[in-house]
Amino acid sequence: MLKVDDPNTLLRNDVRKLGSMLGEILVHQGGISLLNKVETIRKKTIDLRKGFDEKTYEELKEEIHSLEPPMRQQVIRAFAIYFHLANIAEQNHRIRRRREYQLQGDEVIQPFSLEKAVTALKENDISEDVIQRVLEDLSLELVITAHPTEATKRSILETQKRILLILKEFDRAVLTKREKEKLDESLFNEITSLWQSNELRDRKPSVLDEVKNGLYYFDQTLFDVLPDIHQELEYQLEEHYPNVKWDVPDFLRFGSWIGGDRDGNPFVTPEVTWKTLEKHRKLVIKKYDEAIVDLMRRFSQSTARVSVSEELLTSVEKDENLYLDRGEEWPVQSEVYRRKFAVMIKRLRQVGKSEIGYQSSEELHKDLLLIKNSADQHQPSHHRLKTLHKVIRQVQLFGFHLATLDIRNHSGEHESAMAEILKAVNISNDYASLSEEEKVTVLENALKDPRPLLLFEQGYSKETQSVINVFKLIKKAHEVFGKRSIEVYLVSMTQSASDLLEVLVLAKEAGIYRKHADGSVESGLTVAPLLETIDDLVAGPEIMKKLFTMDVYRAHLEQRGNHQEIMLGYSDGSKDGGTLTANWKLYKAQQEIHDMAKEYNIRLKFFHGRGGSLGRGGGPLNRSILSQPAETLGDGVKITEQGEVLSSRYLLGDIAYRSLEQAASTLLKASAHVSKTSEENHYREKAWEEAMEDISAQALKKYQSLVFEDKDFLTYFNQVTPLEELAALNIGSRPMKRKNSNQFENLRAIPWVFAWTQCRQLIPAWYAAGSGLKAFASKSDKNIKLLQSMYQEWPFFRSTINNLQMALMKADLTTAKEYAKLVEDQAIGERIYQNIVDEYNKTKEILLAISDNKELLDHTPNIKESVHLRNPYIDPLNFLQVELIKKMRESEENKEDLLIEVLLTINGIAAGLRNTG
Repeated sequence: MLKVDDPNTLLRNDVRKLGSMLGEILVHQGGISLLNKVETIRKKTIDLRKGFDEKTYEELKEEIHSLEPPMRQQVIRAFAIYFHLANIAEQNHRIRRRREYQLQGDEVIQPFSLEKAVTALKENDISEDVIQRVLEDLSLELVITAHPTEATKRSILETQKRILLILKEFDRAVLTKREKEKLDESLFNEITSLWQSNELRDRKPSVLDEVKNGLYYFDQTLFDVLPDIHQELEYQLEEHYPNVKWDVPDFLRFGSWIGGDRDGNPFVTPEVTWKTLEKHRKLVIKKYDEAIVDLMRRFSQSTARVSVSEELLTSVEKDENLYLDRGEEWPVQSEVYRRKFAVMIKRLRQVGKSEIGYQSSEELHKDLLLIKNSADQHQPSHHRLKTLHKVIRQVQLFGFHLATLDIRNHSGEHESAMAEILKAVNISNDYASLSEEEKVTVLENALKDPRPLLLFEQGYSKETQSVINVFKLIKKAHEVFGKRSIEVYLVSMTQSASDLLEVLVLAKEAGIYRKHADGSVESGLTVAPLLETIDDLVAGPEIMKKLFTMDVYRAHLEQRGNHQEIMLGYSDGSKDGGTLTANWKLYKAQQEIHDMAKEYNIRLKFFHGRGGSLGRGGGPLNRSILSQPAETLGDGVKITEQGEVLSSRYLLGDIAYRSLEQAASTLLKASAHVSKTSEENHYREKAWEEAMEDISAQALKKYQSLVFEDKDFLTYFNQVTPLEELAALNIGSRPMKRKNSNQFENLRAIPWVFAWTQCRQLIPAWYAAGSGLKAFASKSDKNIKLLQSMYQEWPFFRSTINNLQMALMKADLTTAKEYAKLVEDQAIGERIYQNIVDEYNKTKEILLAISDNKELLDHTPNIKESVHLRNPYIDPLNFLQVELIKKMRESEENKEDLLIEVLLTINGIAAGLRNTG
């Protein structure tokens, strides 16, 4: 690999190569005039970024204004495709940096690697006992969702993946001249294909399309990468702590919401959920089939050369008689392992089809262990059969369900169904109008009574019957796919204890929860609240305390291992309270619920509903983990992964491995540190918490003064952003709004964030933070010093400040001013825009003072350079978007053609900023 002094030289070379090929394609497809037009616009935007000049600015706007179809669409696509290519180059550079670390041997260890984490444990005298205790509790679960934020089509992603793999080949140490020529030719052809493909979806994806897209990542990367992470951790522990025989538990898992998330998506029916589970099983069986066929090829050992266990011999003879027809047996009798694998393959292929098939993944796991225990007898010590171990780990991780499917629905749906059921059996004529205490009493009595409430199947409304059918489906799924197929039921908009008890009663009616006549309880489903709004986060500790003091709920928890999952929503809290206040309320809710649960001996797992964007809790996985209250890390961490995050992290195995390694190493290191230190140590100063209370209150006041108290704000938002156009982008099956309403509270957080990102104002990611921080800093000369020490010593605060810096870097007020001109009443546009400018300047000033940076993101030069390099290429797309939206709103003609061009700019800006919703 080429060695260079500047680590980003090779990245720039890649971008230059890709850009040069794109330029050649532009000439071929649109003539030299197209390339010249793109270059003219590009150079003017670069000049403006170097130093603003009014004359150049007006010339640029005139260049864009004068563009006419079809040239205009080609210019938009040229800039958009450039960003896709730049993103590919950056991903390849990430792989390259990892290899550079590996090539340096033991002298240099890559930060946030598992090797670095285990080395740090050793250097800090963390004992084997502490590590073993930490491993037993270590839990990181990542949940893929279909939240509609991936603007790039799957076919385009696959082309991008091929380009990335070609770039990787260029980094091989030795390439012949002909090999380089062939790679150049392949690269050019793929970029040509990218240019000639339609990047816009012609229809909204169905839920099952989304299921297929999610399964793609399991098929391509996750099935192999997850066991590799576990094996690497075992290897590092054995290297650094050689006196212990390590057996790392299955601490890293993936789950899914796709096909199970009913909240606001009428297309997620019980039938769709069942088909989803079938698709999960079909894929995982296919992967096991491939893996075991591979093992069969490898295990050619003969009993003429080795001794196998008696247990294996007995098993093979018994299984051949039970499961194989004449002529299906492996023909070579002495190749006992292959005889066993032949039976296993036959049984795998009959899963879900006949009684011959494996009835559970545990049966498959048992057969693999039988082979392992026999092979260990003749395998040289200290040389593990890694391929066999990997398949065993895969079966432990993925079972026959592949990924645990969470079910989610809105609390109002359960209340409506419960009201109808209770009325039908004369328990309550109007359940919905009861007080909270009265509701709890009714529900407790229902849970204590072994008799069912559902005395008949017919007569309920369509909505209630659908809710009932979901619980029946869960019961059937446990029987057919195993209890790991669906483990958690999430209750959106949880506002009271009754919201969770309603779900438990519905589970009882389906036989998932049972109260027996002798008083014993069975419970096969975790019921988890989703705390989303600022008010719900504040109320969260009291809601959970009320449940933890109920005998009936404690009996349920005992059956779930005294384990409670709690989901925290980052989107709606930020939407109604601003990012800084929402993040503090989330942090505080975790602290308070953790401390309270400890008093009742309840173990928690916090589920973080983060999005890809900064306004929805986005950021690198390892930073997300470190920003949680330290004492909660041992409870286990669960985080959503969605939209563009999936393709950026999991499209390629090397990138997927690095992303997961960073997260796993961070969690291991932080959990070990917490485990070693005193239980009384809460890892932060009281003064810091008091400061955050003050800052949060001031920020909330500022945020709400604009978003909720300014009567013109919604007019500004609707006219200044491409909100309405987003609905036509066809990036998800779920509607943009709840209840098909134009009210602010019914607008989903994803389009809210996506729209603000497009117009470069990014209000959800930073607005009001400056007012909160500045107000606190101005109260005392000592406060700025306090904020600086908080930044240096408190991971939560450092992550908050760094995310705010990133948001300000991606925002652009000059561009935003062009969008403000779209407001019909210019007085409103200018007034609110100036409010945003003032707050931006205030925020930037205080962030630089706290971080002691001269410029934003000085602490992360690679990211800072990436943003700087991208901005000049995003600007033309923003200017074009403004021009097109203006034309659409002023004209009744050619609206469809104009909309297509607007959508192309949306795609391009999303690729350039690497953020959507």
